[in-house]
Amino acid sequence: MVGKELEEATHEHMWLREEHLNQEMTQLMEELEQSTSAPGALLLAALQHWQFWAVAGVLVLLLGLCWWLRKRSQQPESSWEEEITSCGSREDEEEAGEGEDSDDEGRLVRILAKRVRGAMKSVAYKRRVAEDLVSDLLGVFQARLANSFFPVLEPAIGVGSAFEGWNPRGHDAVYRLLVPLKPPRGHTFHLEQASAEKMPAKNCIRVQLECTCMRGQGVENMLCFVHQPQEALRTTQDSNLLNDLCTSAARPGFYLDVQKIARWFQTLVSSAWGEMAQWHHYSMKVLPSRRSCKLQLTNACGRSLFVELMFGVQQGDSDIFLSSQVAEHPGCFIPGTTWAESYAVAEAKFFRHMAKQAPQDSFHLTCLQLCAGILESTSFSTGTLKTVGMHLLNTLPPASWTRREFVSRMQDIMWDLRQCLEEKRLDHFFLGNENMPEDIALPPAFQAAEPLNLFQCLVQDPAAHAKALRELEEVQAQLRRLLFYGV
Repeated sequence: MVGKELEEATHEHMWLREEHLNQEMTQLMEELEQSTSAPGALLLAALQHWQFWAVAGVLVLLLGLCWWLRKRSQQPESSWEEEITSCGSREDEEEAGEGEDSDDEGRLVRILAKRVRGAMKSVAYKRRVAEDLVSDLLGVFQARLANSFFPVLEPAIGVGSAFEGWNPRGHDAVYRLLVPLKPPRGHTFHLEQASAEKMPAKNCIRVQLECTCMRGQGVENMLCFVHQPQEALRTTQDSNLLNDLCTSAARPGFYLDVQKIARWFQTLVSSAWGEMAQWHHYSMKVLPSRRSCKLQLTNACGRSLFVELMFGVQQGDSDIFLSSQVAEHPGCFIPGTTWAESYAVAEAKFFRHMAKQAPQDSFHLTCLQLCAGILESTSFSTGTLKTVGMHLLNTLPPASWTRREFVSRMQDIMWDLRQCLEEKRLDHFFLGNENMPEDIALPPAFQAAEPLNLFQCLVQDPAAHAKALRELEEVQAQLRRLLFYGV
């Protein structure tokens, strides 16, 4: 990375070099003029011609170097992958010579850690790029929508494994952020939630108009949608939340429609991209999506960054949201008014809590990263592995996740997964869990709720259970080869 100080030093060096060449050429020309003759004049003309092009060539080279340095300082993302990879390799080589453990297990741990360190650094860098991009986008939208009756867009929250510090896909990770929606003035959101036993749950968000007559004292020309509906609607007919982003369901009332919100947001992104500073560094493409906004950013070197923006409405003051991201079920039509209960924000807070509690050399993220990579081609989802890992992290003391305990923790994760599979029971991490960090805010009913079995589908489907057992046998054999033979 080229800093401002180095660029200024380069400019200074160029100026001094130019002055030196000018002085030398002036002195040489004066000496030749003192011994002027016909052959001397011819030689002087040739020398002047040669020196002019020599000085010009040097200046062009120096200016080219300066331009390259400036470009590097302004566009570090154009070569982020090479820098991260080389940096990671140097750190790994340095770490290989450190430490007291010289046994095979210690060397194996370093080898495995080296396999994921480059990917994790890559994820950390791209995560910052995604956060800055979304923050700038929302800043433009908030200015545009300040006086409208569209939902208020709150600051985005990074969710998913890429923002938790690990990701099974490494360099190809998708960076997901949840954009909380607040009701505009004159409107309220009411969450109508279904029972947790119903899969998928039919959660809805009803939009109601509220009286704003008493609030008009501090707001100029405040109209009330309840008591002045015709006049209010006439002034806002081109930007009306109920007409543009809601659907009137079979039951009375208006309900937030995920698909309409996604199309509205995608249009905002396309129209605002030219105002973004990132416009100079990336080409942007909005990918097809019915329930979110998926963006593909490609830099000048052809490398792509995938960002997905989801939408959510917070349940009270808790870390639980109703989210636009609903798991697709084969042959099951999911209407736009259906929202899913999401625990992604609470999960991200849990991993931040563990990062504060864990020692500096904690390997808990490396364990999850490697296990996720092993399970990627199986029917076990990343969410299943994350749930097993969170239960284990919440049970074992943070000091037990150091490098020396790495192999034991890997075996613990796979052993716990096997035990849950044999018992056909994996408890939801947040529902009915009394051992929860205090900084995670959950609705009061969560701790009193009965634990939800995430493996209930295996109880009802013996064929799927048998297939999962076979896959886990293969995975455990692969893990043993990796831990004891490094392959």
